[in-house]
Amino acid sequence: MLARNRFLLVLAVGLLLAVLSFSLQYLQLMPSSPVGEEVSRGKSRKRINPVVHTEPPELDPITEAYRYCNLPNQTEHTWEGHSLADYKLLSVHVMIRHGDRYPLYSIPQTKRPAIDCTLSPNRKPSHPLLASFISHMAQGGRGHWDASLGSLPRVPNHNFCEMGELTQTGIVQHLKNGVILHQAYIRRHKLLPPDWSPRQVWFESTGKSRTLQSGLALLYGFLPDFNWSKLTIKQQWSTLFCGSSCDCPARSRYLDLEQKRQYRLRTSDLQLDRTYVAMAAALGVATRTLRAANPVDSLLCHLCHGLPFPCANTNPNAVIQGACLTASHFAVIRRQQHDDERERQEAGLYRRYAVLAAHPYLNRTALRMEAVARGNRRRKGLEEPVFALASAHDVTVAPLLSALGLEGAGFPRFAARLVLELWKSPEVKEGKGKKGGGVENAFVRVLYNGQDLTFDTDFCRNHDRHAHPLCPLGNFLNFVRKDMFSIVNATSYQEACRQTVL
Repeated sequence: MLARNRFLLVLAVGLLLAVLSFSLQYLQLMPSSPVGEEVSRGKSRKRINPVVHTEPPELDPITEAYRYCNLPNQTEHTWEGHSLADYKLLSVHVMIRHGDRYPLYSIPQTKRPAIDCTLSPNRKPSHPLLASFISHMAQGGRGHWDASLGSLPRVPNHNFCEMGELTQTGIVQHLKNGVILHQAYIRRHKLLPPDWSPRQVWFESTGKSRTLQSGLALLYGFLPDFNWSKLTIKQQWSTLFCGSSCDCPARSRYLDLEQKRQYRLRTSDLQLDRTYVAMAAALGVATRTLRAANPVDSLLCHLCHGLPFPCANTNPNAVIQGACLTASHFAVIRRQQHDDERERQEAGLYRRYAVLAAHPYLNRTALRMEAVARGNRRRKGLEEPVFALASAHDVTVAPLLSALGLEGAGFPRFAARLVLELWKSPEVKEGKGKKGGGVENAFVRVLYNGQDLTFDTDFCRNHDRHAHPLCPLGNFLNFVRKDMFSIVNATSYQEACRQTVL
């Protein structure tokens, strides 16, 4: 009887606490879901810039790696093309990282992952445009090709992938990206007319097949069945897209110092060192050999394609015959990469390198935007493009993000996209807005993987959003031409590049 009474008492107290908790939440004395509240406020028609929520500070390495894979079967809610009513979209500049690829390295004493690098609409992942994309690429001889790009295959074409080759997943990722941009910029804003001219579209790629093919896939999603005869495919000889401004001794010195910092961090990480020793012993190879093989690159491929982690071939030197690499090994290496990313931001060396690495591309983009904003689409006899696409690598996108102050965006995933939009406000009254020749009523938005990060950038972080909910183009121009060099105590790219770095 006594036990029954105690149970009833505990039950009554529990019910009372539950009622009190619900009442407090209902009366908003204790907020129950702050994230949900922000999302609700973000639906107001008066807001055009969504509240961007940062990721949790500590992610499980495996979960984070799946995000890096960027599997194309996920639905995205993106913010490209969103703006205030009556604002006109003038131009769009896109920098992408290539899509999913086969590893650049192989793990000693293991079989390479068996992945088919031909394209088939009947194999997953697929896309509604994949069949017509394959057919359209066969007509690529009608295009105008720079340098050696014309000799590269326009689609992946090996039954057994070659090192670094784009996979079908990589093609589908960028077809999907292209469709997203088509919906935002062609259907919603009519950025390009159906009879667009060759000079309105700019497409450049590095000399790697994976970047060329990624760019072509995005362009096909953006402009299905585009006219090859209007398209010129230009080659960038440097992964930094620095054109004629690649000579910068200080940049190389900052990168050298950063790489030495990375090396010191890796060699001082005891858990990482023990993991490499254990992996090397299981495979029967020297630890230094395994480190040089960069196993995380191959393990990421296994993870992204749903393949089991590799096991050792028959090797008398292996500690355990047939031993396999495991998810725990992979997690330790990924954890160290995230530790390195945090320390990289604190050390500041990479940021200095990034400013000098990204400036030529940003400067070229700024010049194009200014010319369009002033209504002078022809600069030096050339018409400025309305849509400019640069197909690049992680080593291109990462410094660009850092230079803009978006280091918190993380390392670029497969098929990452960075978009800079140029907008013009409604026409001002007579006699106003003429100073600056059109720059004053021009505005910039910066989006990364569909998220609006404009007000996270260095050039617009302090902008008063209540005064105007878009970032003035002048902020971006001042940043590119002078302000971004303050981190290296210089006022221009030339001065920064000539500095002595100790």
